[in-house]
Formats: sequence, C-alpha cells, structure tokens
Amino acid sequence: MSDTHTIRLHRVLRAPPERVFRAFTQADAFARWLPPFGFTAQVFELDVRVGGRWRMAFTNFSSGGSHSFGGTYRVVEPGSKLSYTSAFDDPNLPGEMVTTVTLEAVSCGTSATFEQSGIPAMIPPEMCYLGWQESLLQLAQLVEPDIPG
Repeated sequence: MSDTHTIRLHRVLRAPPERVFRAFTQADAFARWLPPFGFTAQVFELDVRVGGRWRMAFTNFSSGGSHSFGGTYRVVEPGSKLSYTSAFDDPNLPGEMVTTVTLEAVSCGTSATFEQSGIPAMIPPEMCYLGWQESLLQLAQLVEPDIPG
C-alpha cells in the first residue's frame, strides 16, 4: 500500500484566467473559497513568488477544531500556472504535498486543471475529491460574477 496518493480534477469556469489566478494570490479571496463546506480559514502568510511562503489554518465550524498547514511556491506564472507545496503542522499527517494548478483561456472562460500529489494515505482520496469539489464550487461563486464597478 502506498504511503501517499494523488488526485486530479478539472473545471471550466466562466471567468478569465487572470481572475481565477487572482483567487489563489489574494489572501482574503483564498480564505473565502478554499476551505470546504463547514470550515472557515485564516491566512497567516501569502508571499506569492517562487520560493515565497504561505501559511493558513482551517477551522471546523461545528467542533471548533483546527489544523494549520503551509508551504512554498515552486511555480508562479500569472494567469496560467501555480504550483506550491503543503505540509500539515500535525505530526500525524506527515509528508509534503504538491498542488499544481494550470489555467488555460477557452471560449467561455478558463479551463482549470488541478493535481494534488503526496496526500497522506490516512486521508481517503474520496474525502480529498469531496473537499476539492466543494472548494471549486465556492471558487466558481467567487470568480464567475462579473460585477461592474
């Protein structure tokens, strides 16, 4: 049995790649859409540049329990690609994950692919997929409205 696993997702968003990319690089936006349903988030650090660090925590709204995590940026190509590492502060969730987001302009907005590798085996892949699906729904709700002004 592998110590880690990888998940891949795809979503088409009705927003330009630059707006989708911005949702990953502004702390308030990142905290707004990334936590899955039932969680809040707090961003402590977000230095979006190759070698820059990021840190945040998710808090379970029902129980109040939280977990913090963070990492460094490996690739930062505005409007097209972002890759960053993640590690949990909890020693029971060891290892380093890598998330890569690729954005491509398409006729109706942005084709976005997501890959997260190095996920600790104790986190079931179906739970990762579920959490990401919830997060991507919230991402769409953030970036798709085109509100003038």
